[in-house]
Amino acid sequence: MKFLRLRSSETTVTEPVDEEVEVSSAVGTRAYTPAKGRPTPKRREAEGRRRGPVAPPPTTQREAYKRSRGTKADRRAESNTRRERMAAGDPRYLMPRDKGPVKAFVRNEVDSGRHLLGLLMPLALLMVVVMLSPASGMQLYITPAVMAVIVVMVLEGLFLSRRVVKKVREKFPDAPDRAASLGWYAAMRASQIRRLRVPKPIVKPGGGAIAPRTR
Repeated sequence: MKFLRLRSSETTVTEPVDEEVEVSSAVGTRAYTPAKGRPTPKRREAEGRRRGPVAPPPTTQREAYKRSRGTKADRRAESNTRRERMAAGDPRYLMPRDKGPVKAFVRNEVDSGRHLLGLLMPLALLMVVVMLSPASGMQLYITPAVMAVIVVMVLEGLFLSRRVVKKVREKFPDAPDRAASLGWYAAMRASQIRRLRVPKPIVKPGGGAIAPRTR
């Protein structure tokens, strides 16, 4: 009987110990988190892994330039957009020589009239054709006529420059632009074919405004 009592006492003593061990092991398992062995990755690194491998760095300066400029289609679209906005007169896309209210006023003054200077490019092309022509008689008569027209164009350019500069000084008395620069700008504008002028004319010959195009 004593042996049985000992066994019962041992079981009663040892059973709570087993429960405590189980409870303590369970609690320890819940509270303890094993170390990862590496730092937590940053957000940029995680996104890079999701997107795929990173392209190797450029080996030459030309390759780096191409990557910075983007694809060929993107460059073409950007160039077309810049050209269209420049032709439309958007101040953000104009060249430095065309920016400012003074230059816009000069363009409108030139575009509001018809000028013999607009025939300068066609006459130059005609002169090249005549010089390359084997017919000496054509050169004998056309060359002096073309030279006379060019002289008239030069005189017209001088008068146009003086007139435009005078109007600019009246409308913009504080403009820092030099008279020679304004006169040259007006003459070069008038010597271009009207359809090829950039920015495009916004006034008709005679001073009437051109209606905007509707798409």
